Amino acid sequence: MAIPLSYSWRNLGTRRLTTALTAGGMALVVFVFTATLMLAEGLRQTLVATGSPGNAIVLRKGSETEIQSGIERGPASVMTTRPEVATMGDGRPLAARESVILIGLTKRSTGKVSNVVIRGTEPASLALRPQVRLVSGRLPRPGTPEIMVGESVAKGFAGVSLGQALRFGKREWPVVGIFDAGNTAFSSEIWGDVDQLMPAFGRVAYSVVVAALREPGALAAYKTAIEADPRLQAEVWRETSYYEKQSEMMRMFLTVLGVTLTIIFSLGAMIGAMITMYAAVAGRVPEIGAMRAMGFSRGGILVAFLLESLLLGGLGGVIGVGLAAGLSFVTFSTTNFQTFSELAFRFALTPRIVLLALGFSLLMGIVGGFLPAVRAARMNIVTALRQG
Repeated sequence: MAIPLSYSWRNLGTRRLTTALTAGGMALVVFVFTATLMLAEGLRQTLVATGSPGNAIVLRKGSETEIQSGIERGPASVMTTRPEVATMGDGRPLAARESVILIGLTKRSTGKVSNVVIRGTEPASLALRPQVRLVSGRLPRPGTPEIMVGESVAKGFAGVSLGQALRFGKREWPVVGIFDAGNTAFSSEIWGDVDQLMPAFGRVAYSVVVAALREPGALAAYKTAIEADPRLQAEVWRETSYYEKQSEMMRMFLTVLGVTLTIIFSLGAMIGAMITMYAAVAGRVPEIGAMRAMGFSRGGILVAFLLESLLLGGLGGVIGVGLAAGLSFVTFSTTNFQTFSELAFRFALTPRIVLLALGFSLLMGIVGGFLPAVRAARMNIVTALRQG
């Protein structure tokens, strides 16, 4: 004979303090677990959103990042004039040769210097990135040392507000505009004229070439043509794939760190659940004996106590996920291990993360409640009734 679910739920309500403390411990573990997964997912989404599936990005062969890459002017011109490249209204290729450089800026929050990407761009760069829009000031004029900064840079670093000027490369670079690039890595960059930035840093080669394709299916032909030409020594990526690859190392670090912390914390939470359930069993010995005398099977007793522990874990899971959901409005800034530059991104909660977190909380409930449930199920009827 099965014991109704209401019995397990009612018993949790009678021990409100211990239930709250145990569920709170589980909620803390689930919060840490969920927050770490949200952080890794937010990083991935930010970098993937940075690229466009209709764009190809070309780097020097063997380069892992834009910072490491170098493409000479001659090969760069060949890459922008391929027939697979889309054209603008005036017939010019919708492609840009860009230079990516790191400079050090002082963070407002810590007063310490951190690396920021400054991207040398061409007029087509904006057309290639429709997510970039000016929010204040104006666009830099081509052929001048004017720059515009992403909103994350303007908020997080000193000396980059509208009207101020940065000094690097032995000259002043006035900030004439601030742009918003949404939840992408471009919001953590500074943009200026590539032909002004390259001489200032003694560069004679571009970092990358970004080209819009006539159609998404043209990537294979473009990639084959570029990579097969021995003069170019380059490799081609779909832009979204390239930026997703940039998130791999940091995502792995965050995931391993989160899982390690979660395992450590979960041991304490499961021990707490086990103690709670053992106490519940000890306080209800006569009740268990009476249920056995009324015909409830050992299996029914086992299931009832496991359900009670599962409800405890589920309660902690819901609270933990609910708390972590509030992080969706928080922006986190850290150094990307692959580019060594500052990157701002948001915590991202997805249905998959919710399911993983709730599943983990239920697992803690099962592990914490299994031994007490077995003890309750194995009690001798006569012994239990005598104790009452």
